[in-house]
Amino acid sequence: MKRATLRNQSSRLSIGHTFQATFWFFLAGLLSCLLLLPSPVHANEALHYDQIQFPALPEIQLPEYSRFQLDNGMVVYLTEDHELPLVSGSATIRTGDRLEPGEKAGLANILGDVMRSGGTEAHPGDALNQLLEQRAAAIETSIDNGTGSASFRSLIEDVDQVFALFAEVLREPALPQAKIDLAKSQWQGSIARRNDSPDSIVNQEFGKLIYGADSPYARTVEYATLNAISREDLVTFHQQYFRPETMILGIVGDFDTATMRSRIEAIFGDWQPAPSLEPSPVLAEVEQAQPGGIFMVEQPQLTQSYIQIGHLGGRLDDPDYTPLSVLNEVMNGFGGRLVNEVRSRQGLAYVVYAYWSPRFDYPGMFVGGGQTRSEATVPFLRAFLAEVEKVRSQPIAAEELAIAKESVLNAFVFNFQTPSQTLSRLIRYEYYGYPADFIFRYQREVEATTPEAILAAAQKHLKPEQLVTLVVGNSAAIQPPLASLAANGTVTPIDITIPTP
Repeated sequence: MKRATLRNQSSRLSIGHTFQATFWFFLAGLLSCLLLLPSPVHANEALHYDQIQFPALPEIQLPEYSRFQLDNGMVVYLTEDHELPLVSGSATIRTGDRLEPGEKAGLANILGDVMRSGGTEAHPGDALNQLLEQRAAAIETSIDNGTGSASFRSLIEDVDQVFALFAEVLREPALPQAKIDLAKSQWQGSIARRNDSPDSIVNQEFGKLIYGADSPYARTVEYATLNAISREDLVTFHQQYFRPETMILGIVGDFDTATMRSRIEAIFGDWQPAPSLEPSPVLAEVEQAQPGGIFMVEQPQLTQSYIQIGHLGGRLDDPDYTPLSVLNEVMNGFGGRLVNEVRSRQGLAYVVYAYWSPRFDYPGMFVGGGQTRSEATVPFLRAFLAEVEKVRSQPIAAEELAIAKESVLNAFVFNFQTPSQTLSRLIRYEYYGYPADFIFRYQREVEATTPEAILAAAQKHLKPEQLVTLVVGNSAAIQPPLASLAANGTVTPIDITIPTP
């Protein structure tokens, strides 16, 4: 026993001596390396920030891709990317919740959820989850305001099975009632909580003031609209819009183009266009619902005001889109006019912003706003309006323009860091009927933008007489009162009571 103990002690001492020797050998080597380094007195002196030279921005390069169309009308984009053994793809479907009946608001969103969560007849939701988890793969589906989407991601070795499951989800979703009920329950919880956040209130109600409460671009899901949705509604909506001729498929990854094309034709080639279906509803022309005015959502518990102000805007294909996007940079950010003047110099805001925010195929908004303490609400609005008037009345300085253009262009190139980002842009342009070279047009137009072009665009598109102002806050603490800003002395209250189930 004593000999065993002595052996153990000897072993520990030996290990300790070995560690010490290794440590001192490492330290000696490190000191030798340090002695070989140049003396600090010979190091280059730090440059002032304005002396640092940066390389020119890289040119945006479109990845090599192939585009073809199946006999059934499905459009396909393929881009090889062999950096990693992965394949990812997405289908963009010509649909959107703006096409659902207003009395069944929520239908498209629920369909987008349940197509994935409910799985298919051959692979129910739980079984589908297990198959994908075992392969570190993913399939997702969703429907937003203007598009439907489905995506997949897979290792190259599993792509055949994952891609087949992806097609199954698109073509043959089971839409089980239990998953529909679960999605409805989640939406009911969302409705119950939607007035909990002032940010949520101001965003939701401002959209209604601009587009109208019943507009497909601003309406809300209610308990009554959820209750009106049946499984048959989901089946009908899926049959109406999920068809090969309404779909653009894009795939990027570690594959051979010819092999992937054969795979797509084998899985989707027998999917036939719908012979006869009800035509999609015609969306009404968008007009501004409230021509102006000041509106208030009373929240007496708040110590600050949440503000949005703006009016109906334009589309991305407007000729003035580029100068207005440069104007966005002039107005916003830590070097922008609003932060410098309203926040930093006058101290009137925690958050302040103003953006021209266009959309692809319907008018977006010019929208600004911010957050400020209750008693600073009216001074904040006056300062905000003064900055809007400045950009409408005098050209911006050449130096300010140069900084704004550089910032826009620097940010723009980061939209094209990967082949999938660029391919997504091309698909989106085709979806909305934009030219494929829209990417390069925008870049060239930013470089050519002048102060005169920005001034003309601001005078044409920023319309103070049409501005709608919404404040969520405590009216008793807002001094001077909001009515002092209203042309007719009227502030219109907004009722945000949630209709009962």
